[in-house]
Amino acid sequence: MSDSLGNGCGAPTDAQIRLYERWVEGGLALSIIGEVQGSPLYPEKPGNLVLNAHSEAEPFRALARVGSINEAHLWLQLGHAGAMADAPISNPKGPSALDFPGLKCGALSVSEIKSLPEEFARTAVLAKRFGFGGVEIHAAHGFLLSQFLSPLFNKRTDAYGGCLENRMRLLLETVDTVRRAVGPDFPVGIKLNATDQLEGGFAQDEALAVVAALDGTGIDLIDISGGTYFPGAPSSSDRTGSGPYFLGFAAHARAKTKKPLMVTGGFKTLQQATAAIEDGTADLVGLARALVVDPDVPKKWEMGGVTEPKFPRFDSPPEGGVTAWYTMQITRIANEETALSPTDLAHAIKVYEERDQRRRQAWTAHFAK
Repeated sequence: MSDSLGNGCGAPTDAQIRLYERWVEGGLALSIIGEVQGSPLYPEKPGNLVLNAHSEAEPFRALARVGSINEAHLWLQLGHAGAMADAPISNPKGPSALDFPGLKCGALSVSEIKSLPEEFARTAVLAKRFGFGGVEIHAAHGFLLSQFLSPLFNKRTDAYGGCLENRMRLLLETVDTVRRAVGPDFPVGIKLNATDQLEGGFAQDEALAVVAALDGTGIDLIDISGGTYFPGAPSSSDRTGSGPYFLGFAAHARAKTKKPLMVTGGFKTLQQATAAIEDGTADLVGLARALVVDPDVPKKWEMGGVTEPKFPRFDSPPEGGVTAWYTMQITRIANEETALSPTDLAHAIKVYEERDQRRRQAWTAHFAK
């Protein structure tokens, strides 16, 4: 998840370090920190981490240390928001220039595109050097590599656009460059959409073709999710219903690859998680909001407990409001504070937005140096 707990200058905070320590204490085997940027140019949020040659090493080493206690793993999710970069602190660019309500961006040049695999690889090398357990390349949820896959975002007519082979070119180049940079033994995963759930966007048949292509690469894990943060689009994680959301796709993906599959999205009960593993659809189950409402879910499930996470219900929340509530609940866990109530939604949104504004100011001042 994108925890939004960076200090506004791209560095980990004490609260962020405590968050991942708390999740390890709750029995988690693998944590993945959402949207760690290789440069400050295209962040998803001003609370993102930035890991490059200018980053101070010790805060990252401290974060890696707490994430690896009890033989757990802590991976960095390598991100680039592209067209959906936070506009107040960025100049959003994606595969193609777009002008939609709520989203406007320029187009990356060929030289900018060709520099991206090395940027991802440099961050991966630093992650390995600083003691993290692995990295995950983010190619889902409408961020840059996902944008290249989607014909809705990608209108290019060169080698990076048009047919699916071209649209997946940057993704495969990034995977290969990262693998060569970190060597054969450092874990490298990828987060991939089953579908971006947008008309004219990345569809399941294309996603299965990408899975088949990834089978011939050095990827160690394919993490299947879906949906996008495209303005106005419903988030997969905001769906109602019992979930899980992407097991059907994973069953088809199983026939396309021998790579281990993780399925993330909508797991709410021990029975759902157990069934996905026992029937062979998934090798790992990814939890997100379940861990926000109860950080001890893995330990409880491992002990055979029947207690299930209690998810809040919101009455007509505004767009982005539920994400704000969960993000501020993550902050409560990090600060060892009492949990939010669903009735705190309006206040959580206010605090969330005010914090982003403060961090945008810090981001602009720090990276303008």
